[in-house]
Amino acid sequence: MRAIGFDNDKYIHMQSEEIRKRIRELGGKLYLEFGGKLFDDNHASRVLPGFQPDSKLRMLLQLKDQAEIIIAVAADALESAKRRGDSGITYDMEVLRLIDMFRSVGLYVGSVVITRNRGESQAVTHLMEILKDHGIPVFRHYFINGYPSNVPFILSEDGFGKNDYIKTERPLVIVTAPGPGSGKLATCLSQIYNENVRGVHAGYAKFETFPVWNLPLKHPVNLAYEAATADLSDVNMIDPFHLAAYDKAAVNYNRDVESFPVLSAIFRKIYGSCPYQSPTDMGVNMVGYCISDDEVCREASRQEVIRRYYTALLQRINSRHGDQGEAERIESIMDEMELTTADRPVVTPALELEKETGAPVAAMQLADGKIITGKTKSMLGCCSAMIVNALKYLAGVDDAHELIPKHLLDPVQHLKTQYLGSQNPRLHTDETLIAIAVNAATDEYAARVLEKIPDLHDCDAHITVIPSSSEIAFLRKLRINFTCEPRYQGIKLFRL
Repeated sequence: MRAIGFDNDKYIHMQSEEIRKRIRELGGKLYLEFGGKLFDDNHASRVLPGFQPDSKLRMLLQLKDQAEIIIAVAADALESAKRRGDSGITYDMEVLRLIDMFRSVGLYVGSVVITRNRGESQAVTHLMEILKDHGIPVFRHYFINGYPSNVPFILSEDGFGKNDYIKTERPLVIVTAPGPGSGKLATCLSQIYNENVRGVHAGYAKFETFPVWNLPLKHPVNLAYEAATADLSDVNMIDPFHLAAYDKAAVNYNRDVESFPVLSAIFRKIYGSCPYQSPTDMGVNMVGYCISDDEVCREASRQEVIRRYYTALLQRINSRHGDQGEAERIESIMDEMELTTADRPVVTPALELEKETGAPVAAMQLADGKIITGKTKSMLGCCSAMIVNALKYLAGVDDAHELIPKHLLDPVQHLKTQYLGSQNPRLHTDETLIAIAVNAATDEYAARVLEKIPDLHDCDAHITVIPSSSEIAFLRKLRINFTCEPRYQGIKLFRL
């Protein structure tokens, strides 16, 4: 069983209570800028074992009668057809997906705001028409020259006053987005300004899981966040405003620290005084109070840093226009933590077996610590072989037992090579599991093996070559935390 280092139930209770407290403290209405992923926060679940990927969503469900959601998306992101890095879908489609997901769990989506408008845009108009056709109020906020430093202009009729005013109904307004750079903060500030003009006092707070403000600056959990945001060149730092105000160290990141003087000036203009002494004060994050086993989280974070390093190496191979310095920045974090790739338990077994066989190998560490390897075979690729071997081990099925008998294997390979244009007869992982599922109708061992698939979730794996895109997609579906060496098998120029 995977070691647990985080108390998820405690977190859900403490986090929802802290938000309720902030609503009361700020006069009964709160605009909450919601950073990071509301759904599928797999980074948090990896570095804080026990944190569930949907924890933030479950926390918000504790507040659903008080909450409504504004989704912000930037006009320039729509115009450039910007895509999410994880799912690959465009921001306009992610807006629609978010609305569906919020609604499916009973959260109220009040409106969508399209930020940083500079003029008419076909992409913006198209999304607005879709939203209006489905009865979703949609508003425009505009690009403001001098934002955020020209405070007098921003807080005027020609600045925030030019933006559409979003009429909200509930005491907690959650401002979220399809991805970074969507204008969440500007949306919150614009609304606070326009509420104040109308005689409504509304406060602002920020929800960010990382960095964890009440952990040490160089705690592995915070260093793992630096590795995760190496493409943004974010740097964790001691919040100097918090230190000056309270003589207490708190961790924040450079962008929030750099923007705080401007935010403070905006708040003073709106309210007459700033309700916060530091950027850390603006946050409501309770994650640091819910770590139940610090060493478990430290080790999980060390592993995450190494995973991020391999991911950066892969991105550098695959993208001519990617950030060429990202891997180097993560490597410097590894040096600081005295880590090498050999500290990832699945790396050395995979590389050593590859030396013996002369062909690609995959290795996986199961929850009990057992390392399972998979060699490239005539009928299975190394990832498929690793998955089959792992499932056999978990189900207690003898290694000699054929889960895909020849009378099933031959027609599948014939279909691939003769009719589907594949030059490689080996079965990918998804094809392997489908073939086993077919055999499970008559083979009790195959049926027993399939029942163990959930036990692969959150396991670590390493592959000695870059897998195909279809293999990568399926490993993600299995929720396997895989890495790979930054090299392809062979010298082909065209790959899928």
